[in-house]
Amino acid sequence: MKNSPQLPRARGIAKVTDLIPMHDDSIRQAGAAIPPGNWAAHDPFLSMMNDRFKKGAFGPHPHRGIETITYILDGSLRHQDSRGGQGVLTSGDAQWMTAGGGVEHLEDPVDDKPVHVLQLWLNLSAADKLTPSRYQDLRGDQMPVRQEPGADVRVFSGASGDVRGPALNHVPVTMVELRLSAGATIIQELPGSYNGFVYVIEGEGRFGRDGIAAGRHQTLWLERTPTDIPTTVSVTATTPLRALLFAGEPLHEPVVARGPFVMNTEQQIEEAYADYQAGHFGG
Repeated sequence: MKNSPQLPRARGIAKVTDLIPMHDDSIRQAGAAIPPGNWAAHDPFLSMMNDRFKKGAFGPHPHRGIETITYILDGSLRHQDSRGGQGVLTSGDAQWMTAGGGVEHLEDPVDDKPVHVLQLWLNLSAADKLTPSRYQDLRGDQMPVRQEPGADVRVFSGASGDVRGPALNHVPVTMVELRLSAGATIIQELPGSYNGFVYVIEGEGRFGRDGIAAGRHQTLWLERTPTDIPTTVSVTATTPLRALLFAGEPLHEPVVARGPFVMNTEQQIEEAYADYQAGHFGG
């Protein structure tokens, strides 16, 4: 007799957190949706900033050992790097930058108007820390969309229902943008092994197995489940709702972070600084 497939398990919400103010001056206002440092609980994610900034907020800066996923909430963002990559992103677009072995880049608004972004830092496994750098500019209006009554699910990475996103992954990650009319519900399937969260951009809703209420600028972490059981996450809009759902395969590796570099050991961090100072990050 064949074993029958396991039914998906509905996930609850483990915790809800508010945006933590981090920076506020004339050219930059930023808050942490995911503060850095709680590596095991957030694995494979490292941090996420809600960042509104004008020209001059950031100068050229390097990265190694991570990927950055930048989602444009409003405005236009120009990027360029030490290995020849460049482009412009606008509202609804996402950029998946693999820093890998090392890249120096610059992010700035296209004009004098501020740009508003979410930037998520995603860890890379020890085997991929020094992988070649690359950019994936994921245009929002070109992403495949899963449509359900009152709901559009734009799939950047991974899958939602039968719709699969185009992003290439080192660490398996689901990234979907949810847009729901008031009263609409969407059910998102995820592997049981994935750790994940929902970030509410606009509106209010009820989330997870127990219908936990949350709203604008709140982050909801999914409960962890047995890794061999498929799971589902439910989202119901109580007002028109826009949110991002991220979930990924944990790495279960040591994390040593210093400034723009995230590696596995202190020695690797020292090597990253030495390589950068020696001009090994391109250019």
